[in-house]
Amino acid sequence: MEGVGGDGGSAAASLNQWRHDVWKLSQFYLDKTTPHAVYRWIGTFVLASIYALRVYYVQGFYIVTYGLGIYILNLLIGFLSPLVDPDLEPSDGAMLPTKGSDEFKPFIRRLPEFKFWYSVTKACCVAFLLTFFSMFDVPVFWPILLCYWIVLFVLTMKRQIMHMIKYKYLPFNIGKQKYSGKKSAASRSGFRGD
Repeated sequence: MEGVGGDGGSAAASLNQWRHDVWKLSQFYLDKTTPHAVYRWIGTFVLASIYALRVYYVQGFYIVTYGLGIYILNLLIGFLSPLVDPDLEPSDGAMLPTKGSDEFKPFIRRLPEFKFWYSVTKACCVAFLLTFFSMFDVPVFWPILLCYWIVLFVLTMKRQIMHMIKYKYLPFNIGKQKYSGKKSAASRSGFRGD
């Protein structure tokens, strides 16, 4: 009887070691993709397109697609929102600048871009896998779901845009800011020093 328990323990240990090795390998490749945001998003777009083609050709799984859309909308709100919401925590010193004379504070997202991409990609993979199980193909009238999702998207984005306007922040970087320093007196007068 002691031999059986020992074999079970070694099997569990080898399974745990295998899971740890797989996790380390996947983490290694995720770390290598971190600086390549454009290529990551292109890959996710290709994956989402394959999913859309699968749903189109199967003519089903609209509930799964609706759930995916709601989940991505929820992630998008986290991506567009600041880490510290001024409505909820107004006096801790970490507020967004509201006047031009305020100190510059960089926009820090509640959901960083990499986690946003990773969650969207995982969700697309899970939704794609769900299309291979007929129990998730619930018959529904998909135009109603699409209209409801569009209404939710418009209302949510309206609220988010109003929040951005109220606290004067833009959640995107439009390139590196360039500052023009004061021109020297010699360059303004045309004197080159010949």
